[in-house]
Amino acid sequence: MSAPRDQHFLVDKRAVEKIASFVDVSGRRVLEVGPGEGILTRALLDRGAEVIAVEIDPALVEELEVAFADEIEEGRLEIVRGDAKKVDLPPYDIVVANLPYSVSSKITFRLLEIGFEVAVLMYQKEFGQRMIAPPGTSNVGRLSVMVQTYASVKPLLELGPGAFRPRPEVRSWVVRITPHEPPYPIADRKVYADVVRVLFSHRRKTVRKALRSGKDTFAPEAIERAIAGLPDDLLQRRPEDLTLEEFALIANKMSGS
Repeated sequence: MSAPRDQHFLVDKRAVEKIASFVDVSGRRVLEVGPGEGILTRALLDRGAEVIAVEIDPALVEELEVAFADEIEEGRLEIVRGDAKKVDLPPYDIVVANLPYSVSSKITFRLLEIGFEVAVLMYQKEFGQRMIAPPGTSNVGRLSVMVQTYASVKPLLELGPGAFRPRPEVRSWVVRITPHEPPYPIADRKVYADVVRVLFSHRRKTVRKALRSGKDTFAPEAIERAIAGLPDDLLQRRPEDLTLEEFALIANKMSGS
């Protein structure tokens, strides 16, 4: 079967065994996004997991339902048909998945919002590098700040194109994501997310100018109130140079805290 859109099926069995073993899934409810032909699904089931597999491609769903008919009947596997970015998800404890490259960001943000104990996720290598990029580096961006605010990320495994069918043009990273509370107080998480998004939408501007460019998101009086309450040296810097603490400070000023 050909891979749908940007789906690259993981076919390296040694890699699958490693990925399925990075966390103890025995007796746990494991969410798998994009199971494809089910090679990772099988490895998770073999380790005693209860798997919830979310698949958008109808042909793949039919194939999975045939291949795993016994596990479905036994209640060890539930296949959810739909788009993992928006479909209702049953309760789960852990996430283990080879995410389609094009939706990695949206699915990661959604999973962090819903919550989980730990996740082992595969990404394009460059995407993974952005997740762990520190302030002041060329890779830092909205993804870096939002992920690092709410989780720690540890690279576990790098895979080349030969581990997949069809072969992608990029290398892949498997990372462990462990959620944690924000390291600095955040008065309003939505305002924080909006501040990060607005600032990186104008990343070449100073913080002062970037905030004033966010009038479609924030009321002008809120912007000016925040600017008046922030140190001048912070306002003269660019978003990519800010620390997590400084993003929290800006967002809290914006929300009136």
